[in-house]
Amino acid sequence: MAGAFSSFLNKVKPYLAMLSLQFGYAGMYIVTVMCFKRGMSHWILVVYRHVFATIAVAPFAIVLERKIRPKMTLRVFIKILALGFLEPVIDQNLYYMGLKSTTATYASAFVNLLPAVTFILAVIFRIEKVNLKKKSSMAKVIGTAITVAGAMVMTLYKGPMFNLVARSHGGGHHEVAAATPENWIAGTIELISCIVGWSGFFIVQSMTLKEYPAELSLAAWVCVFGVIEGGIVALIMERDWNAWVIGFDSRLLAAAYSGIVCSGIAYYVQSVVNKVKGPVFVTAFSPLSMVITSVLAAIILAESVHLGSLIGAIIIVMGLYSVVWGKSKEGKGNEITGKDQELPVVDIKEMSIVDDNTDAIVKSKIPAEKKASIFQEL
Repeated sequence: MAGAFSSFLNKVKPYLAMLSLQFGYAGMYIVTVMCFKRGMSHWILVVYRHVFATIAVAPFAIVLERKIRPKMTLRVFIKILALGFLEPVIDQNLYYMGLKSTTATYASAFVNLLPAVTFILAVIFRIEKVNLKKKSSMAKVIGTAITVAGAMVMTLYKGPMFNLVARSHGGGHHEVAAATPENWIAGTIELISCIVGWSGFFIVQSMTLKEYPAELSLAAWVCVFGVIEGGIVALIMERDWNAWVIGFDSRLLAAAYSGIVCSGIAYYVQSVVNKVKGPVFVTAFSPLSMVITSVLAAIILAESVHLGSLIGAIIIVMGLYSVVWGKSKEGKGNEITGKDQELPVVDIKEMSIVDDNTDAIVKSKIPAEKKASIFQEL
């Protein structure tokens, strides 16, 4: 009974880990919007975020992985530099820019493109295999196309606005008015670019883990280089030194919360799950984040939702779960056929005895019928 429960727990761990992260991301979307309303620069937020992430993760990496940490090679170092640039610098800054130009609900809905883009990149880099003769591969390809179509609906069709949560008249009009058509177009481009950078991060992370299988240490290194590379970019983009000063308010909360939960812990959890399940699985739970964010944004930020955003999000979710279904069927197929594909292990000594006996039987003068029965027994 204990063994069965332990086996069940090991199977559901990746699912529970990724589901938990989506709640963390939903909270981040809300606190960062509140932080930006206080006038904080997203360039500086990225730096402070990874300072907190480094403080949270580095001590555990130093202590817990001191005996298993692989040697740092130039090849691994270059990949870690790329990871520090793709996620902390490109993805997060572009996401924050898109968030400022649109709304928290719209930005979180666009994250649903992440599994489809990751799948395309995984196919390009031969991490995922596609065989159009199989239903699982067809489901992944069709699901990817549906997901892209949903993103186009969100971008091209706005439709009427409505409130998910009833509130007094006049609430939330200020934020909606701030999102002009020009801002929506720019924000959409920024969010799409952000998703490409984030997908690239998971692909490079999957490759790096094969050469550097120390998840905590890898997460710590990404946080460190996020501070260094993000700091260089922030110093170029923000020349006002007063912008770096923050107090005990929503700006500090956003940096600490997003750094510890959505960078430090998230990088480690994603590395562990990525190593076991692959990059497509890691990105397959983003729709839950959109649902949680939409509810929280309607309650806390008084955001209204465009009909086009809702329709597009539903289409994206349908396409996404087509990809996930194909991935799950593919995984079950591998489990079933995995043992059949293994070559049989034969003891060399036993094989040599059988060969010697066979030669002796062939050379003997035993009748043919008797030889046949002996061969059947062998």
